[in-house]
Amino acid sequence: MRIGYFILNDCLREDARMVSFLKDLEDNSFDLYEIKSKADVQPETDLVLSIGGDGTFLSTAHVVADIGLPILGVNFGRIGFLCENRPEDVRKALMEGNFRIEYRTVLNATLKGPDARRSIGMLPYSVNEVAVHRSGSSVLGIHVSIDGDSLPTYWADGLLLATSSGSTAYSLSVGGPICMPDTKVLVLAPIAPHNLNVRPIVLPESAKVDISFESRDGRATMSMDNRVVEIRPEWTIHVEMAQFSLKRVRIAESGFVKALTSRLFWGEDMRNNG
Repeated sequence: MRIGYFILNDCLREDARMVSFLKDLEDNSFDLYEIKSKADVQPETDLVLSIGGDGTFLSTAHVVADIGLPILGVNFGRIGFLCENRPEDVRKALMEGNFRIEYRTVLNATLKGPDARRSIGMLPYSVNEVAVHRSGSSVLGIHVSIDGDSLPTYWADGLLLATSSGSTAYSLSVGGPICMPDTKVLVLAPIAPHNLNVRPIVLPESAKVDISFESRDGRATMSMDNRVVEIRPEWTIHVEMAQFSLKRVRIAESGFVKALTSRLFWGEDMRNNG
């Protein structure tokens, strides 16, 4: 099996566990090589190991997701929802062939308006969410339409559109619902809204969403996972489901509910300890 691996944090290269992990795979006849960009991907690669945490997994996805390579997260980070597997569990699963591929929704965001295409300066795809944030002191008026139908303007510090994968990321912190990974939905959630009668909305993943903003200082940023760009009031962000899915490798020892309970202490209660 030919396996690429992606490392974002250079400090991990000196980590004894990481060095031992890669050596064990090589000693068991796996063909390993490092990927730093899409140009490094070799023919007949079977999957890519994302070595680090969730941020590394997202960066790996930005490199290889649109060419259809499955990604297996090896957790050397902290919480780890996308990248929750211990090195020893990954080693065992690969050697036994005990894993499967699951498919995650990817968002495709484009900017429309004067000079917008030249200004975006980043890939259009996002695994967790696309978000608009104020970058100055002024509250944003955020205009949203869903499949051409306009919603009342959100007055808030920002707004995000998350996939089911992203429901346990930024969306969770602003009060959005937790969605099972195979749920075919998007979550539209305001960030620190300045009106009390707005709540997160769950949309079908087929929805096409247009977002623009107004503010007194005319300043805002757009983020896509771990990338950020300045945007202008005359631009519109168009977001829809990408024409491909992220292929994520899941090993037998992992699971979404297990990750919720072990990472976020879901249901932590003295009555559940038994």
